[in-house]
Amino acid sequence: MTTTYYDAIVIGAGQGGGPLAGRLAGAGRRTAIIERKHVGGSCINEGCTPTKTMVASARVAYLARRGADYGVHVGGVTLDQRVVRKRKRDIVDSFRTGSRKGLERRDDLDLVMGEARFSGAKEVTVALNDGGERVLTADTIVINTGARPRIPELFGLAEVPSLDSTSIMELDTVPEHLIVLGGGFIGLEFAQMFRRFGAEVTIVEGGPRLAPREDEDVCEALAGILRDDGIALRFGVAPTQVTPDGNGVALTLLTDTGGETLRGSHLLVAVGRVPNTDRLHLEAAGVETTDSGHVRVNDRLETSAEGIYAAGDVKGGPAFTHISYDDYRVLRTNLIEGGDADIANRIAPYVVFIDPQFGRVGLSEDQAKHQGIEYVVAKLPMSHVARAIETDETSGFMKVLVDPVSKQILGCAVIGIEGGEIMSMLQIAMMGRLPYTALREATFAHPTLAEALNNLFASIE
Repeated sequence: MTTTYYDAIVIGAGQGGGPLAGRLAGAGRRTAIIERKHVGGSCINEGCTPTKTMVASARVAYLARRGADYGVHVGGVTLDQRVVRKRKRDIVDSFRTGSRKGLERRDDLDLVMGEARFSGAKEVTVALNDGGERVLTADTIVINTGARPRIPELFGLAEVPSLDSTSIMELDTVPEHLIVLGGGFIGLEFAQMFRRFGAEVTIVEGGPRLAPREDEDVCEALAGILRDDGIALRFGVAPTQVTPDGNGVALTLLTDTGGETLRGSHLLVAVGRVPNTDRLHLEAAGVETTDSGHVRVNDRLETSAEGIYAAGDVKGGPAFTHISYDDYRVLRTNLIEGGDADIANRIAPYVVFIDPQFGRVGLSEDQAKHQGIEYVVAKLPMSHVARAIETDETSGFMKVLVDPVSKQILGCAVIGIEGGEIMSMLQIAMMGRLPYTALREATFAHPTLAEALNNLFASIE
């Protein structure tokens, strides 16, 4: 079998791997990028792009049903799930095709479609999608293979039809009753989406609340938003078994008072994700993993094997597209530009695209307490924000932690209309080290959501 030498190999064409391969090739390094299935990674194909496309459809359905609240009567609202799905597929295909063509049109970059595994310290064997194998070697290798939905150990799960965060978006009809197993961010987005499409929805969470890493007031607000949409929430119950029930499923739950059975037409399993490392044969290259299977890296994204790096979800840490892209920037700086970038102190914002949005960046109140950091809280309900009142979208609140001495913003949680955009404004202030007083005294255009920052920070005095 012929072995092909490259200066650099990138395994996985995700949001970190694709741009990095292009920059390496552009810097004069002979580069190969290997992709098993779809160029663009989970973001374009199974994550951000398709889900937010469908979230937009769900919001239109929600607003249409609320038309009378604004004096607009639209009659009965019906939903065509096939059209929702086609719109999602068309946008995904457009993004995916654009990303692939961007790689293929380069003469200095080889796109290899197949599944990679390490067969030596600096050697990768690819089982080609079209048949056969290729062996590639390089002094620099970057692992960007992402993650996939985790399958829990639940008795009977292998024998019943179930959905994950990818397959649920391929439904051509709305479920009669969707049971969502897991109260994390992925489960919340799909629960609200399909409730607004017209399904009965129940979320089953083994812990005492949704999104357990967030502050208690945030969790309560998220639960309230979902309940207002008519979603049933079951906390502190342990699923023990799932069985077929006619054309649906029956989920057996262990509760404080004994056992009970929850019946639904569809089951969505949304209990986290696992890294795609189990078929990479990392031991052949001397690459160590954590107990969870993630590639172990240092702050410069270097693995335990010299010349091998990891980026994106496969390395653990915050599993967001923008983090993967920042990993690319770190590697670009160090491998191409001769810099000394790291991930030690980067800000990791995120937005949960329920409606209204939940955006967060920096320290939470629980984290500040745990770390013994002195702070003051500024908090403003969205029901006190003029723009939210005018649009009749007053759910949620803005909550910001500030240092009482330096007056720097330590972190924020924003639940509300365009919560992600408001959070991003506060993040920019954090990046620029603006004291909160600068936002309190700023002149913002009226009537905007940003204007509420005046009143938010005035609450500290």
